[in-house]
This record gives sequence, C-alpha cells and structure tokens, in this order.
Amino acid sequence: MTPTRLVHVDALRGFALLGILVVNICAFADPYYASALSNPDYAGTGDHLMRLVISLLFETKFYLLFSFLFGYSFTLQIAAAERADAAFAPRMVRRQLALLIVGVVHGALLYYGEILSTYALLGLVLLAARSLEPAKACRWGVGLVVVACSGWMLLGVLQILEGDTSGAASSEPATKLAAFSGSALDTLRFHSGHLWNTVQALWLLQGPSALAMFFFGYAAGRRQWLVAPYPWEPHLRRLLCLTLPIGLLGALIYALSAAYAPGGGLETFAFGVGQLTAPLLSAAYALLMLALFSSAVGPSLCQWLAPVGKMALSNYLLQSALLGLLFSGYGAGLINQLEPWLMLPVVLVIFVLQLWLSARWLRTHPYGPMEWLLRAATLWAWPSWRRPP
Repeated sequence: MTPTRLVHVDALRGFALLGILVVNICAFADPYYASALSNPDYAGTGDHLMRLVISLLFETKFYLLFSFLFGYSFTLQIAAAERADAAFAPRMVRRQLALLIVGVVHGALLYYGEILSTYALLGLVLLAARSLEPAKACRWGVGLVVVACSGWMLLGVLQILEGDTSGAASSEPATKLAAFSGSALDTLRFHSGHLWNTVQALWLLQGPSALAMFFFGYAAGRRQWLVAPYPWEPHLRRLLCLTLPIGLLGALIYALSAAYAPGGGLETFAFGVGQLTAPLLSAAYALLMLALFSSAVGPSLCQWLAPVGKMALSNYLLQSALLGLLFSGYGAGLINQLEPWLMLPVVLVIFVLQLWLSARWLRTHPYGPMEWLLRAATLWAWPSWRRPP
C-alpha cells in the first residue's frame, strides 16, 4: 500500500464531503426541501436557478461517491486484517455495529435524515458477499441500479396516468419550520420523531444505489483501480466522453422536475432517470479529481483535502452540528431566513473551517475522534489517542 494511494483516496473522500455539505445545508435551511412543494418565500427566478444547480450537480451524486469509497475502504479493512493475522468478519461486525449506534444517535439528536445507519446495515450485506469476484460484484451493482430505477420510473408513469402530476399540500414544511424556529427541545423532538420514517424512506430512495456503489467500490479495491499510476488513466478522455454527457443529461431531467415541478409522477419518473445515470456522473467526478491529484497542483490540493477525508466520520457529524447551530433551535434558528444564493458561500466557510481543524487535529492525533472510536470497536482494543512526540 503506497502513501499516494492513501492520500488520494482520503482527498477524494474529502471532496465527497464537500458535495454532501452542499446538499445537507438545503435540508437544514429550507423547510420545503425534499417536500412536494417549492418554497413560496423564495420563488424568484434566481431562487429556482440555484435549486436547479444544486439538484443538477450535487443531489444524489456525492453520497454515491462516498458509498463507492466505503466499498473501496472495505477492501483496505480486509488487507489490514490479513496483515494483523486476525479474523476479518468479527472485526467488521463490531465496526458496523458501532457505526449503527453512532448513526442512530446522530439521527435522533442532530439530523433526522442521516445515512450512517443505512451504511452500517448495508455494510453487513457487503460483508456477507465479500467472496464475490470483482466482475460479479459489478454485475450485482448494475442489476441493483437498473431494477431500482426501473421501479421508480414505472411508479412515476403510473402516477402520471392517474393524473398525479403535481405535489399535494403538506403540513410537514410548517411543522419543520416551527420546530427549527423554536427551542432546542422542539428541534430535538422533531429529529427524534422523524428519524424512523426518514430512515425507512432513505432505504427506498438511496439504499439500492448505495449498495450498488458498495459493490463497485469493492470491485475497484480488489482490482486496485485507485492505485497510482492509474490503469484507467490512458483511457481518461474516452471514459469522460461516456460518463459525463449521459450523467449530466439524466441529472438535468431530474433537476428540472425538482426545481419547477416538485411532487407527483413527473418528479418520481425523473428521479428514476436521475438515479439511473447518477453513478456515471459520480464516476466522472472521481475520474476528474483523481486526474487532478496526479497533476502539478495535485500535491497541494491533496494536502488540503486529505485530512478532511481521513476524518470523514468526524467531519460529517461536525457538519450536522454546525448546520444545527445555524438553522435550528439548537442555535440561531435561521431556517427559512437564508436566501438560496447565500447557501454556497456558507458551505465554503464551513468547509474551510473543517480544512483547518482537520489539519490541525492530525498534527497531534493519528485519527479523528470518531475514527478513533470506530477503530477501538474494530480492534476491540484502545488505539493510541495522540501521536508520539
């Protein structure tokens, strides 16, 4: 295992966290996000355009990239167990159960839309399938995406045939606005009360695609596709010509429906189309970033991004905490008070803060706080907390 391999994977994970933050700020700042209606308080052309951009370039793309890296890291865990001459399955079961506990606590306290518990349980599926050959893992991944997305598109067509073409009124945005504008206890009640229903919805919306990306990442790890020099690099232009246009086209179909026709059968059908092509756009993002990491500016870029990615779990939780302090009853309660065009500048401020904090922390600690906890559960022993002087 070369240092370049680890740095590039960590840097790519840091890049994925940036994209996830762009999506999650919408969930905290806009009470109408992911509802069947557009926010009537921000109904201008610029507001719709900003929602279009976020749906086009960020939604359903970066959690897939993060899922791919989860599957890739699974193979690194296998290699670590082999080097330690330890049984892999007990280590991974402990790791996934610890992640499940962290996810449930995170969802109940900080963000009801959390995905960690889904990753924890899907990771056990990957564990059961760890003997798959890479080619078969890729076929399973493709099958999951095609079947799930075909189901969404069929459901959308049925809704359209029944005349369900627009979103129905819902009290959910008003409930969320009241909870996040109220006290910390109001916010806590909202998170804990919505956690179970949201986790169930995420299993339907994101579970099949996340598991598919686990399989793709597992295959990439087995084939060492992320080991520099990259075996795919001579074919980069051809790969981008395949993945980028198709990925952007599907994303545009979804983004237009989400921004201008939310709710109803049209958005359901477009969601299926977007999910079908989203892995291609996520792949294009990964290819471009990995090529950039190997360029003249790559070492400097990796120096910034890799610490954030190495502490991915800690930084994901920190993002939820900071967004909660800004937009919920835990802090300023600014929900529905931030114009859409200001979301990206706020994201950049938060992410720059995380860049600085992560680099500073890793100067004196070998792992992030939550990574240290996961490692303790994995090894069933207390790892070093601080670096040796």
